[in-house]
Amino acid sequence: MHGRPRKPQRAVDAAAATANASKLQDLQSQLIHNHHLRLDFDRYTNEAISVCSKLLEINPEINTAWNYRKFAFQHNLHETTNSEHIKSLVDDELRVVEMALRENPKSYGAWYHRKWIFSQGLADVDFDREFLLLDQLLQADSRNFHGWNYRWFVSKLKDVPDPEELEVSKEMVMTNFSNYSVWHNRSVLLSRLLNNKAEGFFEREGILTKEYGFVHDALAAGSKVQSGWFYHLCLLHQTITPNEISLISSWPPHESALVLSAIRDTGYYFTNTRKLPIVLYFNQTVKGVNSSSVIVNSMLFKNEELVWKPLPPTKSEKAACWVTYLQFPDMKSWEAKVYVIEVKIDHSEAIISSCSGSRSIHPLNFRFTLSLNYDNLEFAESVDELLDWTDVESLGVESNDLVSFDQSKLSEDLVSGFSKWQMQTISGEINLIETLSKENCKFDKLTLARLLIAHNAMLSHKTPVTERQIHFREVLELFDDLVKLDPKHSKYYEDEKSLVLMNQVTFDKKSFSNHCSSSRNYISSKLHLHGCMQLRNLSLTRIGYVERLLWVQVLDLSYNKLRSIEGIEALQLLTCLNLRNNQICSFTALQPLKLLSYLKVLDISFNDIGAHPVDTARYLFSSPSTRSVELDKEFLEDYCRSKVDITNNWEAICLFRDLQLHQLDVKNNAVADKNFRDLLTKALPTLMWLDGERLR
Repeated sequence: MHGRPRKPQRAVDAAAATANASKLQDLQSQLIHNHHLRLDFDRYTNEAISVCSKLLEINPEINTAWNYRKFAFQHNLHETTNSEHIKSLVDDELRVVEMALRENPKSYGAWYHRKWIFSQGLADVDFDREFLLLDQLLQADSRNFHGWNYRWFVSKLKDVPDPEELEVSKEMVMTNFSNYSVWHNRSVLLSRLLNNKAEGFFEREGILTKEYGFVHDALAAGSKVQSGWFYHLCLLHQTITPNEISLISSWPPHESALVLSAIRDTGYYFTNTRKLPIVLYFNQTVKGVNSSSVIVNSMLFKNEELVWKPLPPTKSEKAACWVTYLQFPDMKSWEAKVYVIEVKIDHSEAIISSCSGSRSIHPLNFRFTLSLNYDNLEFAESVDELLDWTDVESLGVESNDLVSFDQSKLSEDLVSGFSKWQMQTISGEINLIETLSKENCKFDKLTLARLLIAHNAMLSHKTPVTERQIHFREVLELFDDLVKLDPKHSKYYEDEKSLVLMNQVTFDKKSFSNHCSSSRNYISSKLHLHGCMQLRNLSLTRIGYVERLLWVQVLDLSYNKLRSIEGIEALQLLTCLNLRNNQICSFTALQPLKLLSYLKVLDISFNDIGAHPVDTARYLFSSPSTRSVELDKEFLEDYCRSKVDITNNWEAICLFRDLQLHQLDVKNNAVADKNFRDLLTKALPTLMWLDGERLR
């Protein structure tokens, strides 16, 4: 690991190995027998506990043995109140752990058992003994993360200040620059001190400047010392991470005028879902977004009735993107007037950064207007025309298509948030890496690429377009070199390159206009969709910068290399999506589509769905046998009567039954046989077009 060759196992005589295996098997049998005895006085005799000790000295990885010792320890505690006897019991457990660690210094069970004993609070901790044990183990193998975790545990028991531990890590780094575990330990401590603004760590810029100077000696050693490069990445993250929470994008945008309409070019076509999303996108992952921290004022809705949800949904309720929906149960009851809707985020301490714990947020108010055009609403809900994804020869954007997009102002606001120190630090690190750069050193190239990306984010829109494009090209060339230089990690580099490409085409309004089109290029009816983006044939492997695409209704991502569509759930207006000719290999990769309630047209043809017999992601997915799936009995019986193979198509059923598609293309996937087409027509009762053929 980290470039360190694995040591060969010690040679063991065959006869000795056979005898050892026989002894181990005998001890295991005795342990199981003792563990299952009904009477406590037979189960936890000194002889039985001795058998357990001998077993753990040979093989510390038997969790049953550690559990047995816990029960035996608790049983013996109930039998005595003598403090000396209790201390003796504790010492016995610590001795067994030490014997086990000699056999395997990285035994999970041994380290957990030692923590458990001290957590009981039955005897004073001999801290000198514990730190001596740690020193011995870490000298034998300094990359033992169990040892470092235990050091944090002991330091906390002793109330050792983090700055003192940080100094210890510095001394150990100076002894061995290649010690990855020490560098990692130092990065954790430094992040905690800076985020908590501990005494002596208020002045973030000065601390980070010293740390950059400290790590430079390790970087000078090149690829031989990989650990320093990882620590440098930690410092870069600390340098560019914003100190305050900001809203970087929203839909609807500020001062926009929305007309919910079927045919007017100035309006947005909203389907019969009868709801309008409000999307907030922050500059970092946050929690605490709710109707108390975000106030929506309107004559149409009550703020306290709005429910904010993270995208994607998480149990931790933490996300950069949050959404709520304004419900329209009966739009025909509206008065023919313009309604003003205001969204207000003040200095609420309820919104908290999940990275730094910061509660500081820029106060923000934005407003938009909403009106309804009743003309031909019935027509809007009955549109059944086939959408044609045929190549559009000329791209041209109408003024209305970008009316809601003001990325220039958004990006300029972000740039103004960077300090002079941040800009100087990143520029200085770029110059240093270019000086240290060696031929065919992947760490040089990767670090330089990351620094240039950070530098590009700080560029003002006053920077000439040609200069920005030069920076983009330089980063793309670095990732191309890395793919050739380090093919084992090519997918990671391709993903990072994709983010750069997404940044390049969405950086400002001019870049956007080169990839925008009109919906009339795809569909000939009076229906007009706003925000038609063409991002085809860019070799994208992932989707990024979705905060700049919140207004998009038609998205063409065909002829790329997408393996996942993670992040697309933020595009709550998305109505038509083209994923043709990508590398999607399972329906589990398409789960974000379930969060897009407006989606009507989907093309996933010419992918790899069904080509791979083993989809590891499916085991994270709910199945008919799990209680988490709330399906009525009638639903399952209906599929069984139709002779649909539920077991092998469960992911597809759960995906499509939550969509309201009018048009779907699945041809040229391994899964797309006649039986699967029958499944689709059953799972999608709203479907009108399948693989270009009219169904009804």
